[in-house]
Amino acid sequence: MLSNQTILVTGGTGSFGNTFVPMTLAKYNPRKIIIFSRDEMKQWDMAKKFEGDPRVRFFIGDVRDKDRLYRALDGVDYVVHAAATKIVPTAEYNPFECVKTNINGAMNLIDACIDQGVKRVVALSTDKASSPANLYGATKLASDKLFVAGNSYSGGHDTGFAVVRYGNVMGSRGSVIPFFMSIKDKGVLPITDPRMTRFMISLEQGVELVWHAFDDMVGGEIYVKKIPSMKMTDLASVVAPQARQEVVGIRPGEKLHEQMISTEDAYYTYEYPEHYKILPAINGWHECKERIKDGQKVPEGFSYTSDNNPSWMAPEDLEAWIESNRSKIGSI
Repeated sequence: MLSNQTILVTGGTGSFGNTFVPMTLAKYNPRKIIIFSRDEMKQWDMAKKFEGDPRVRFFIGDVRDKDRLYRALDGVDYVVHAAATKIVPTAEYNPFECVKTNINGAMNLIDACIDQGVKRVVALSTDKASSPANLYGATKLASDKLFVAGNSYSGGHDTGFAVVRYGNVMGSRGSVIPFFMSIKDKGVLPITDPRMTRFMISLEQGVELVWHAFDDMVGGEIYVKKIPSMKMTDLASVVAPQARQEVVGIRPGEKLHEQMISTEDAYYTYEYPEHYKILPAINGWHECKERIKDGQKVPEGFSYTSDNNPSWMAPEDLEAWIESNRSKIGSI
């Protein structure tokens, strides 16, 4: 599918892009992967990893700038949209900037992809877009709606849009595991609430979900991978078993538990062996057999949250994951 194709990744110097690029180069041998982002220093650092590989290109630009997107998308077949303002407290205190990137940027990308004849677009979303309790989640919910509606907005054009949604990415830059590892020698780890739970997904699983979406999508689907949950107190005990855990209270806009599928979404949700698929409520697309395929409708009142999850990560599994990924935790 992606073999000998040109792929562009917005926000491609982030944790996702640094994993997506080498995995996709190895599996599909695309003609070209273009990293589109606004941070020249991150591009400089990332370029060193792929020095001498003519398939990897870099393009300075911002999704807020539609003209720059048009230029970058010339000749592009597939797009992964990873660019976002995503730190919850940052979004709470800088709401105008968050809206400009997460909503206006999505609108710019949708327009540009349609006009430039891109085949398929997969946008990365977040658990926080489901029943949002903070501005970041609200902007990503709006973004999800834009990408879903983009399939009818494109009219007679062939561009298709889909969304993938997942929770806490283990070991990614700015996430809880590298944070706890960086302060564990102090002997105290801050716990916002002892009841707090989070979904656990690896970057590699996130990349594979994007690949699946490209391969499976008709247009308008939201893909949610089945992944285990973990209590934050258990995670802290694995990272620093000797450290004292100090309850510091929930930050502005933070949820006690993550949610990826709400009871309102359940009416349009189908289950598959390794994931769920939320189909579009608009245009009767949730009844489309081509989109449903072999999925089974979830029961009425279903929700998928980190506290009602049937799958839980054992401490020894997290220990093994940390040990095998220690060299790259927090570096991408």
